[in-house]
Amino acid sequence: MEHIAIVEDEDEEAKVLISYIEKYAASTGQEFKVKRFNNAVDFLADYKSVYAVVFMDIQMPQMNGMDAAVELRKVDKSVSLVFITNLVQYAQKGYEVDAVGFLVKPVSYFDFSLKFRKALDIYVMSEERCITIKYRSGMCRISTDRLMYVEIIAHRLYYHLVDGDIEITGVLAEAERELSAFGFLRCNKCYLINPKFVVAIKGSEVQVGNSSLQISRPRRAAFLAELANWYAGQGDKS
Repeated sequence: MEHIAIVEDEDEEAKVLISYIEKYAASTGQEFKVKRFNNAVDFLADYKSVYAVVFMDIQMPQMNGMDAAVELRKVDKSVSLVFITNLVQYAQKGYEVDAVGFLVKPVSYFDFSLKFRKALDIYVMSEERCITIKYRSGMCRISTDRLMYVEIIAHRLYYHLVDGDIEITGVLAEAERELSAFGFLRCNKCYLINPKFVVAIKGSEVQVGNSSLQISRPRRAAFLAELANWYAGQGDKS
């Protein structure tokens, strides 16, 4: 059973979405637990990363949906987010918070079902590759498919994601134990990299995204062999 959140201040609009979810469930045989929030402030208060999909109205009192989405992404980078709006002018802003898409009011069931199916598919694919990062003030759910590399500096771990960084206290060995199952490789004592984001190897450096990271001499042979094995494994999957 997947948990679905509806953040909508208008009762009638919320009822329409709930009815659409029930209709979708009946037609697909899936089960959903739906929770409706009247505003974004209540939704974000003591947020728990249990939702597969969040339907977020953009125009709401207290806090608008776009600002709420920014706050949401600070604690949950894997949940599928679908905006509800009267206007399509927010499309570009939606990409910045990794929204699955937009539903324009009045929402039709056909459009809803397409976006809902896409949102569920994206969540299911990412959920299997998600980890939870815990820090003093809370926790954050991230997809390892969006994590480029982990860096340690003076007992601080920096998780470098495609859409921002997360800093916590920790040791790289603990991160390595968790992330090795997802193919992450250590190129020296300071970096743990996602081979998916390796762009090039140049001498003693590996380019990960836009960052050039040092490959230590003791680790070079093993790292290159592990990277080659990873690429070979990717070829076997295709």
